[in-house]
Amino acid sequence: MKKILILFSHPKFEKSRANSALIERIKDKEGVTLHDLYERYPDFHIDVDKEKELLNEHDVIIWHHPLYWYSCPPLMKQWIDMVLEFNWAYGPKGVALQDKICLNVITTGGSKDMYCSEGVNSFSVNQFLRPFEQTAKLCGMKYLPPFAVMGTHKLNDEDLQIYANQYSKLIGLLQNTVERSDIKDTLFLNDIEKLKIS
Repeated sequence: MKKILILFSHPKFEKSRANSALIERIKDKEGVTLHDLYERYPDFHIDVDKEKELLNEHDVIIWHHPLYWYSCPPLMKQWIDMVLEFNWAYGPKGVALQDKICLNVITTGGSKDMYCSEGVNSFSVNQFLRPFEQTAKLCGMKYLPPFAVMGTHKLNDEDLQIYANQYSKLIGLLQNTVERSDIKDTLFLNDIEKLKIS
């Protein structure tokens, strides 16, 4: 069973119904380490060596965050800038993350139709996540499509539980084997058939 590290970054977690539902459903799963960056580093002083140890101990890395101004909250960006060092994560000697699986789990206030060429945000979620995709590729990781909970302000508790259950199923799938056929032509991991089965 693969070990999963969830790097969770939300500066207003206590006010997020969507993220609370997601985290509550997966926080105690076997083989999952939930690492809340804002709880661990309220002063933004990241322990780079400790973070590298965590990465070394896990097979799947999840960047879980709200989409803030088309990117991630500042502490997650700082984590990426500081921890993914040259000749450790990338570069001629940088093979520490080689072949690990990586993906984003995101929440957005805006709905799916706002994230397209005709929508108010002009680009898709996948386009906004390109820097994460390229970061993963540069580090030799296998980047998967995102798991996205969108239009969070309009979701009721039942909707949130459906997403939370999907997230839990996704964790189980990632701990075992994700087949290429599962994710072929998939823009969002939410859409794969194995997550739709009750």
